[in-house]
Amino acid sequence: MTVFLWGVLPYAAFVLLVAGLVWRHRYDRFGWTTRSSQVYESKLLNIASPVFHYGILFVLVGHLIGLFVPESWTNALGLGEHAYHLLSLYSGTAAGALAVAGIAMLIYRRRTNAPVFRATTANDKLMYAVLLASIVLGMVAKLAHTSGNGYDYRHTIAPWSRSLFTLRPDTALMAGVPVLYQVHAVVGMVLIALVPYTRLVHMFSAPVQYLVRPYVVYRSRDPRRLGPRPDRPGWERAGL
Repeated sequence: MTVFLWGVLPYAAFVLLVAGLVWRHRYDRFGWTTRSSQVYESKLLNIASPVFHYGILFVLVGHLIGLFVPESWTNALGLGEHAYHLLSLYSGTAAGALAVAGIAMLIYRRRTNAPVFRATTANDKLMYAVLLASIVLGMVAKLAHTSGNGYDYRHTIAPWSRSLFTLRPDTALMAGVPVLYQVHAVVGMVLIALVPYTRLVHMFSAPVQYLVRPYVVYRSRDPRRLGPRPDRPGWERAGL
């Protein structure tokens, strides 16, 4: 079981992720969307959506730092084990609480708004359940090991995660990991495998080009030309 969970399941999740992205891009390109329900209700959505997205972004950044930034690097910056533990505990809990609050508001919106609820599929319900379980399990695992310096996952889970990229997974590192962290890791891998087959696929379509696109120039209209414009055939010259 140890070999399967920590030596096979991670690669299976990655294969399902890549295969799902390729399939969606080739055969369901028009379905590559969040299937927005803003047309049915926007007031609560305008609050819940940013809360969730900021929360999940902070959660993701925290995981990337915790798993892929070696302890020697943080020590070199003068961040000792106890300080790192407190930073991880408080910032991680805050990010998780923010993401959970966003999900809770989104679920409440779907459950109390009839048109939005009718537009909710079984796929959406599964996605919400796995996503919420992954975040909550991570928070519970962290809060259950708060005494002293807490559980130092940078000596077990982090090097195991990095070993996956060398195609030589060190499954023995995960043998003594607390059960809550193990369950959190398994649910997280299931979530990764589900991403291409749910509305979460839109994360791979983030408008990154907006960061480097030329700025847009807005000009006020000539007050002498207010009112209806006459129809003109063909193209108008620039500047008119």
